[in-house]
Parts: sequence; structure tokens; C-alpha cells
Amino acid sequence: MAIVQCDSLPRLYKPCRTAIPLSPNSHPGIVSTVRSAVYSSSIALKLSISTRRSRCVSAVVSEENAVAPSSSSTDVFKLTYLEGNSWLWDVGGLKLLVDPVLVGNLDFGISWLYDAAKKVLKNFQLGDLPEIDCLLITQSLDDHCHLKTLKPLSEKSPNLRVVATPNAKPLLDPLFSDVTYIEPGQSCVIEGKNGSQVRVQATPGPVLGPPWQCPENGYLVKSPQGKLTLYYEPHCVYNKNLLEKERADIVITPVIKQLLPKFTLVSGQEDAVQLARVLHAKFIVPMQNGDLDSKGLLASIIETEGTLESFKELLSKELPDVQMLEPHPGVPLEIGAPSDLP
Repeated sequence: MAIVQCDSLPRLYKPCRTAIPLSPNSHPGIVSTVRSAVYSSSIALKLSISTRRSRCVSAVVSEENAVAPSSSSTDVFKLTYLEGNSWLWDVGGLKLLVDPVLVGNLDFGISWLYDAAKKVLKNFQLGDLPEIDCLLITQSLDDHCHLKTLKPLSEKSPNLRVVATPNAKPLLDPLFSDVTYIEPGQSCVIEGKNGSQVRVQATPGPVLGPPWQCPENGYLVKSPQGKLTLYYEPHCVYNKNLLEKERADIVITPVIKQLLPKFTLVSGQEDAVQLARVLHAKFIVPMQNGDLDSKGLLASIIETEGTLESFKELLSKELPDVQMLEPHPGVPLEIGAPSDLP
């Protein structure tokens, strides 16, 4: 059983009753369904990836091709992208399932408005997942807290540890018995079945309700020996002034903007470059959480701005020492801590 020990860091964040101004393009009065009907859906871990090629650094499978492999196997991140907002992270042997949308399509219960399926991982069965130490939820909406996935997952693993935004409490409490809610500025130490300990710290993400609502979460995840830190927030929405106090070797972020008329659903491009700069990142892992087979009224009016290649050009110009690592769905991307990392 995973053990979660929680504590609060020195108060760097305002209490959740007061909305935190975020950048870029954060709108407090956002309508939940319209804001988020953009990313996830159905998956399969057991598949063969064939000819997805890119000029950026490719995702790797074997240790021979791993990025900066470390002599210490506990300070390695193995990041498996499951399309949309969904991830499986192996952090020194401790397995974190992040924002899983793994069963059925993503439709927010209103399929005429939006209905999306994954393009690559289409045949998922929950039995294909390895044994999970902890479920990590960033946001309370269906593209992150997907009830069609979480209900059968809770039946399969009712005692699964969960770390989540407090905004998801009404959805998670009926399903799981061991849930820890952390607000921005708070952190937890998660102990896995293998004895590894991983610290997870919440950072502020977007506000998806009235201005006084607690922002959703991003997360800083520190490897067991503390040699690597990963930052994840699925909208590229962040408070620059607060994040300047933090450091992350690996940044997972959207890089292609998703836009409605006069409204930014998901940011990216130059804002993702700024995020890497603020956190002094060494690696940036781009996620294309809008790259789904989607239909419906909302899907027909969502536009994108930028491409993976245009982001790569921006990054190489502004931060030439930062390496972009493109994940391939279902294929572990391994990043280890080199001996010279502080």
C-alpha cells in the first residue's frame, strides 16, 4: 500500500478562497464544459508503435537510448504518454497514473457538443495497467477526472491512494477511500510498494469556476534521491512570479494552442518557452492534448495555433540548451539524472 504523508510549505500561495491571477490567458469566469472539452479519451498500453517520426528527439524504450541514464536507478523518470491528458509515470519504481481517460470516449456527458477518441491507443483494458501506487488528478473536470474511467478503476482497486485537487472531492470521495487533497503550496510524500518515496507538490493551475474558487493543480514531482524534478500542468497556465521560486529539470506542457473565438482553452508556443525558462528546465516534453479524433459542435469551432515544429524553432532560438523530447503514445520515455545535475 502506498503511504502519503502531507505537509504545507511556507505559504507562497494565497488561500484558495481568493483566486490567484494566472498567466497566460487565465479567465476566472470560465464555463467548465466549454473550457475543457479538448483532450482525452480511450487507450491501450499493449500495442506496437511503428512509423511516427519526428526531427526532434524521439521517445526511447531501451536503457541504451535513454536520456542521461543515471547510475542510480531510483532517480529515473519513465514517462508513458497515453494521449489526451493521460500519463503513466514510473518514478524510481513508484508508479503514478495521471489524469486517466482510459475507458470510452471523452464526451462530458453531452456527446452532441463534443465527442473525442484517441488516435493511437484505442483498445485499452484496465487489466493492461501495471499495479499503480497512486492516482494523481490535476483538475476536477471530465478530461482529467474521468468518471467512466475512475468508476471501474475504483472497483478494481478500491484502496488505491489518490492525490488530487480539492475541487475533485465531490467526484472522488464516493469512489475511493484513501484520497489526499492538496492545494497549491502543499505537498505530499508518497511511499510506494517498493519503498521508494516521491514528493509531490501542488502548484496553481487555471481557475475553472468563480473567482473565489481554488485553482486547479499543477504538480512538481521530485525523484526519490532528489536529483530530478518534473513539472506538469496540462494547460500551460501558471503564475510566473510564484514559479520563479521553483526549479524543474523536466517540464511536461502543451505546446500547441487551442482556441475558441476570443478565448484561449489551452496555451503553448511562446508561453511554453517562457515556462521552461522560468523553471530552468533541461528537458521539455510536449504534449498534444488536442490531437484527438473529435466531433460535435464544439470540436468544429476549436482552432489551433502553432505546430510542434514552430515550437521547436522557438525553443532552439530562445533556449538552445533545452532539449525537446517528443513522447510517442504507449512508449516509455526514460530520463535519468546525469551525475553533474545539481
